[in-house]
Amino acid sequence: MYNTSLAQFLGLFYYSIANSTKAIIVKDRVQNIINALTKKVYRYINRGLFERDKVTFKLMMAFKILIKAQVLTSADVGVFLKAGGGISDNNNKFKSWLE
Repeated sequence: MYNTSLAQFLGLFYYSIANSTKAIIVKDRVQNIINALTKKVYRYINRGLFERDKVTFKLMMAFKILIKAQVLTSADVGVFLKAGGGISDNNNKFKSWLE
């Protein structure tokens, strides 16, 4: 139902390059561009969503950011999405806090 074109994304990408914080070290500059692009894409997409889909989009973005930052694993997200249904009762490390 929702579509964005490559041209729209490239516009956001070029905007992020032009307006992100400058840095002398390449690694820092790339991270600044990534942060600016993430924020810009989030705002752009969220603005065009139906109200009922905004929370789902925010949750998907948060999960993906946490997975990329290695705070969560895909398995952790799977446990959340399946509401614990995929966890066997044996060796359940989440048993103490996830009912």
